Amino acid sequence: MPAVVVYEVCKVARARLGEGPALEVALRLQQHPIVPVDASLAVQAAEFAVVHGLAMADALVYAAARSRGARLATSDADLKGLPGVEFLPKPGASQP
Repeated sequence: MPAVVVYEVCKVARARLGEGPALEVALRLQQHPIVPVDASLAVQAAEFAVVHGLAMADALVYAAARSRGARLATSDADLKGLPGVEFLPKPGASQP
């Protein structure tokens, strides 16, 4: 995962759960490999952003997964339906 995932998850955890739980989340996330955002990944992300209409963070996450040949499991509706994405509805969300 790129570091932007750590940022996004920690931000949400801090806002919803408070500082202590957010720090626990940060420590757990840091146990996983972080995909560096180098020039090659940035160019690939820019292409995905243009082709699929993605925001920068979403494009970086998607490019990181694609560059590693990994499936991306997400509940981000902006990524739903893209090749290699497994969409996981948020708990309690209605499904179309």
